[in-house]
Amino acid sequence: QVQLVESGGGLMQTGGSLRLSCAASGRTFSNLASAWFRQAPGKEREFVAVISRSGGTTYYADSVKGRFTISRDNAKNTVYLQMNSLKPEDTAVYYCNAPVPSVVAGTFGDYWGQGTQVTVSS
Repeated sequence: QVQLVESGGGLMQTGGSLRLSCAASGRTFSNLASAWFRQAPGKEREFVAVISRSGGTTYYADSVKGRFTISRDNAKNTVYLQMNSLKPEDTAVYYCNAPVPSVVAGTFGDYWGQGTQVTVSS
């Protein structure tokens, strides 16, 4: 089993920055490719970014490419999502997911965190 706990969400103005964290426990985290997804009100959950076990490979949704950066610190069992140049359309609940079976856009594993709310005001 894997337990995932997200943190770092909040209210931000357009153009601002936030860093989300996903703390993992229960399995050797360095063995787990991980991803971020988000779900806006009334919409389906969508892929945001994915990172390989080592951190050497990442992929992003086109909507966040160039603005968001996914990274990880295996010593701290944590995956991060640095979000810059935030837009109102980034407003959503952000979820961490692992273990991602394949480091490509959109695949997801069995375990989800509880989510953290990000709200961007115009």
